[in-house]
Amino acid sequence: MNANDSITKGLEEALAFAEGQKGRARVHQVAVPEVDVAKIREETGLSQAQFARSIGVAKGTLLNWEHGRRQPTGPAQVLLALIAKDPGVVQTLLR
Repeated sequence: MNANDSITKGLEEALAFAEGQKGRARVHQVAVPEVDVAKIREETGLSQAQFARSIGVAKGTLLNWEHGRRQPTGPAQVLLALIAKDPGVVQTLLR
């Protein structure tokens, strides 16, 4: 199967799923755990500014997460879950 056929098949499955034909599409659900951002940052030993910089977010965003005003979602939540398991992962990968 070439790339064009693969893309076409994927789009057809997505349309079928959207139309309620769930049997034709494979659905993968990934559960990302809730994260305690302040605890994760503290375990890295970084300041708020350093941690925010290391994960590519504004310090204000980090503060909102730490104070519970907002919750990280999507890629940020996944990255934070990874850091929770290995606090040095970002520094190791970006060296």
